[in-house]
Amino acid sequence: MENQAIQTHSTNHHKSWVWGTGLFIIVAIIGLFWAKWNPYFHKIFVAASEHSIGSSIISGDQAEAPAPSLASAWDYAITYFQSIWKAFIVGIVLASLVQVALPANWLARVLGKTSFGSTVIAGLSALPGMMCTCCSAPLVVGLRKRQSSVSAALAFWLGNPALNPAVLVFMFFVLGWKFTLLRLIFGILIVFGLSYVAGRLFGGEADVHQLMEKNKQSSVPNGNFFTRWFKSVGWLALVTVPAYLLSVFVLGGLRAWLFPAVGVEWGNSLLLMLLFAIVGTLFVIPTAAEIPIIQTLMSFGLGTGPAAVLAIVLPVISLPSALMVQRALPWRVLTFMGAGVAVLGFFAGLIGIVWL
Repeated sequence: MENQAIQTHSTNHHKSWVWGTGLFIIVAIIGLFWAKWNPYFHKIFVAASEHSIGSSIISGDQAEAPAPSLASAWDYAITYFQSIWKAFIVGIVLASLVQVALPANWLARVLGKTSFGSTVIAGLSALPGMMCTCCSAPLVVGLRKRQSSVSAALAFWLGNPALNPAVLVFMFFVLGWKFTLLRLIFGILIVFGLSYVAGRLFGGEADVHQLMEKNKQSSVPNGNFFTRWFKSVGWLALVTVPAYLLSVFVLGGLRAWLFPAVGVEWGNSLLLMLLFAIVGTLFVIPTAAEIPIIQTLMSFGLGTGPAAVLAIVLPVISLPSALMVQRALPWRVLTFMGAGVAVLGFFAGLIGIVWL
């Protein structure tokens, strides 16, 4: 009788995870098609025919952004959230499903190791998402709650924007193949190299068997599925949204100070490259917004060096996304990654001076 009960429980447990995994895949396909795949498919034709995908979110068609004010902050926040709200909803929903639908032991086995293989798997799995780091941040929180390793969580988080296939296509048509190749090379270095190093330095050795044992209780569903799902959505919104909203508002209002007016006199200034490496790492933009920002600034005389810096650092890490994942990734990890992205961006700028 006892063996029969155990077997029945195991069968039900297996069915729940099969059903949950299927639900995650269906929601991911529908959500990403709605928020990303379909809009980007049409935008590719715009980029190919017009060699542009819009105006700069920082300054529009002007050389400099509006002066700091509450109105400037509000305008930026509205424009920004109009661009990302669909992807953010999808990110929250998928992150909640990671916690309640996918098998925890499987996630720990695949993404819980500090090995380079787990980093590669996580980075490649980010490619279909094509999200900015703010929209993928809830998924990072969900993965870490399911005992993903630091390196795997970082690779997934940064792989979304840095290796976004659609953005690479846009960049090819708007900025040319050299910018695109530079972005791809440095994106690979950041996603698979810098993430792996950060995991080895700060993540500790992740014993997958210990992770599986730690997840033993959470791997067994307790209570109604939809109740657990709604609770997960609420928890993720609570720990990510408030800091996100405030930081986007503040950064948007201060963008005129962060990105000063650029003219031909700046050219390939090393000082400007250093400034852009730091500011670009902290600033927040929607997916692909770095392309019109660079195109606009170059039309007013920005050199290829500072432009290359922005192509690398603008989409990868931002202060808002760091605040969103700070419960899941230690600040020493986030500081290391931010500094690493800024340094790599500066080196990309040096290459950009002589090659682009």
